[in-house]
Amino acid sequence: MDFSAIVPALPGLAEGMLMTLKLMVMGVLGGVVLGTLLAMMRLSHNPLLAKLAGFYVNYFRSIPLLLVITWFYFAVPFILRAITGEDTPVGAFTSCLVAFVMFEAAYYCEIVRAGIQSISRGQMSAAQALGMSYGQMMRLVILPQAFRKMTPLLLQQSIILFQDTSLVYTVGLMDFLNSARSRGDIIGQPHEFLIFAGLVYFLVSFSASLLVKQLQKRLAV
Repeated sequence: MDFSAIVPALPGLAEGMLMTLKLMVMGVLGGVVLGTLLAMMRLSHNPLLAKLAGFYVNYFRSIPLLLVITWFYFAVPFILRAITGEDTPVGAFTSCLVAFVMFEAAYYCEIVRAGIQSISRGQMSAAQALGMSYGQMMRLVILPQAFRKMTPLLLQQSIILFQDTSLVYTVGLMDFLNSARSRGDIIGQPHEFLIFAGLVYFLVSFSASLLVKQLQKRLAV
């Protein structure tokens, strides 16, 4: 085993890590926003909205992420063509981002829904007594408290998303793992580069998990 070739390849690997982090951060933001909307739908008194959101969540939680990435890689160009009527070129990054947002929203939805349901009904009654609308009640009273409680779970799911970004190798996106694998193949040292990539994933994920545990203790009421 010779790891000396990794040091000259670090700039290229850093570019791959930036791609991974960019995909993760944008996927988390989009997933949380969409997941919050889905959670509101699931808790709605409108049975149609609740059933639609429930079907969405159950569907995406029942299929592999790898399959979703492949689907959207081929489906996004057709969807844009149907909307715009033109052949719009779509890169692997955009299709992967859409796949991650759609997939992770199902998991974030359940986290947000549990967070909202953990708030006592007395808070809702007090907000209604003050004359707040449903939107004001959720935005000013319920969601701020709920997000405080579910922040550790949201961050834990984000760590899982960081690990899942490695699946984009199937569509040729040069994330950190794909960069390490390709450079290892070019140099003729695939095992060394894959071991290094695995070590980096472990260090990042394990360190983030420890930070989440510390944050959970600080946010505990």
